[in-house]
Amino acid sequence: MAEQPDRRGHAGKLRFGLFGHQSLAALPARVRQEVRRRETEAERLISWVQLSIVLLFSLLYAIAPRAEGADGTNFVPGILAAYLVFTLIRLLLSYRIELPQWYLFVSIAVDIGLLVGLIFSFHIQYAQPATFYLKVPTLMYVFIFIGLRALRFDPRFVIVSGLTAAAGWVGMVAYAITGEDGRMRITRNYVEYLTGNSVLLGAEFDKILVILTVTGLLAAALYRGRALLVTGMRAQGAANDLRRFFAPEVATSITSSDASLVAGQGVLRDAAILYVDVRGFTRQAASLPPQTVMQVLACYQEAAVDVIEAHGGSVDKFLGDGILATFGALSPSATYAADATAAARAVVARLDADTAHLSALGWPSAFRIGSAFCCGQVAVGLVGGQDRLEFTVIGDAVNRAAKLENANKTEASCILTDLASYELARAQGYAGEPGLVRRATPVAGLEAPVDLVVLG
Repeated sequence: MAEQPDRRGHAGKLRFGLFGHQSLAALPARVRQEVRRRETEAERLISWVQLSIVLLFSLLYAIAPRAEGADGTNFVPGILAAYLVFTLIRLLLSYRIELPQWYLFVSIAVDIGLLVGLIFSFHIQYAQPATFYLKVPTLMYVFIFIGLRALRFDPRFVIVSGLTAAAGWVGMVAYAITGEDGRMRITRNYVEYLTGNSVLLGAEFDKILVILTVTGLLAAALYRGRALLVTGMRAQGAANDLRRFFAPEVATSITSSDASLVAGQGVLRDAAILYVDVRGFTRQAASLPPQTVMQVLACYQEAAVDVIEAHGGSVDKFLGDGILATFGALSPSATYAADATAAARAVVARLDADTAHLSALGWPSAFRIGSAFCCGQVAVGLVGGQDRLEFTVIGDAVNRAAKLENANKTEASCILTDLASYELARAQGYAGEPGLVRRATPVAGLEAPVDLVVLG
């Protein structure tokens, strides 16, 4: 099992928050791939949002009346055009490649740089001292660019955006303080600050503080969110893997359980139990290379599972070359006996048809299987200890099905059941070829003789 990301201690948490991408190396490859896929989708979403913003700003600029007093050079159209071109390039690249991280940091610098440049240009456009631009509300747009980075669920980009914005505004304030003539323009009078061309350092400090505070809060939320995202994707991958080890109904009951699962939980159900086993497998396998044995076993099991599931059954477990399947155990069924009968015959027919393929894989003789099923009430639930659980079925029908499958050898048959199970299958709608009844037949492991039905 892959190790968890090292997030122990304050130093570890800081490294994870600032360099969270490095912790992905400890995750399974499929989880890392899923994280990268979602990050790529996030970058595309960011590009589309940026494009929407620049188009909206352009529209508003085109239809809004011009502010009076703007006699200087107007840089707004050029800046909007440059940002539109950059955004389109970023959008196209996001669909063609996985954007490298250096490009994402450059993108942040461009976003903040263009906004700061736009604000800086106002004192030129309106022919006012540099302190003029400190009072424009356009600074509020910086929070849009910082918030955009939250869509990626990576706190590093939010932190870089916030620090870049704060540094940019510090530079703007420093330039405004000195002004073009190099004289300091600082005041402590709030009215003078609002109505004149002086700088109130407390007000500018408040702006920078708000930028850094919002950045810190978003980064903290993203740190927690990213940890939950990675944990969730690990859990989703584990749940998907779980569905390969258990029947879908079992996997769903495990992953969606409201309480912790413990041994002893179960229900009683009327069900059919089907056993499938390969004739002479152990003897033949002893003379074959392990790779050949495993390839033949995988091919046989895949074919048998396909047939069983196609007839409404669920594989409970693999027993070496044997298969234990249930019908109506995991969820109630009105045709469990009929489904088991059809499945038993279909499995034998499918493996007979696959004999040539199995021979090509290296099986030295005709591939023959035996199957048997019995119906009855079984207990369906969890067994095991506190740290090791198994989902299984227990009951007389399970034991009888195993004994009947073994009786195929003495009866020279490949499909057996008892008369009661066969009659129940008929009553539930099974309309296949009738079986051969053998009355009062002794079966090894069972105390009383059994009325057997040979179906193949």
